[in-house]
Amino acid sequence: MGRYVRADGRARLRGLTLSAVLAVIAPPLAGCGVLGGLTDANVSSPPPMTVTSPAFGADARMPAQYTCHGAGVSPPLSWSGAPAARVRSFAIVADDSEAPITPYIYWIVYDIGPTTSDIPQDGVPTGARQAMNSKGTIGYDPPCPTGPPKAYHDYRFTVYALNARLNPHLTGLRATWSAIAQHVIVAGRLTVRAYP
Repeated sequence: MGRYVRADGRARLRGLTLSAVLAVIAPPLAGCGVLGGLTDANVSSPPPMTVTSPAFGADARMPAQYTCHGAGVSPPLSWSGAPAARVRSFAIVADDSEAPITPYIYWIVYDIGPTTSDIPQDGVPTGARQAMNSKGTIGYDPPCPTGPPKAYHDYRFTVYALNARLNPHLTGLRATWSAIAQHVIVAGRLTVRAYP
């Protein structure tokens, strides 16, 4: 896998963008960052899924309990709009696209059952698995925003509908992300802001 440096000086790995993996099964999805991912203009067909949370709205302030400034528990999420006949599992990736190492992955959950439409606070559905985050631990690494008091970071919770279940022994960040990228049908995203 090749490595190159972008014009802004950030290192980037080739080969893990969704557009490269999904060109045959879906319209190209633009990749970003070290591991690839969805841009804001992500999925054009089929329509993107809707992702919500009973704990916060889109572009709203993330409650401290979901960050390192509070209890550090994972937030509840709900989703809809996936083509039920084609979905074999769901995956969730939480990241920060503006981190110095882009993107910084806080959480990966995969093999969520195809009939599941939500995930509870501080837990995962029965049968779902969690992979390693950028910190090097398995599970939810709560965001820890720093900087001036009025500054904020955008954190993204992306739900992917997949056309397969993944290898149950996946734990590594890159291997899990690559497996997710190979099976995406459609995705949706909830972006939330967290302040220092």
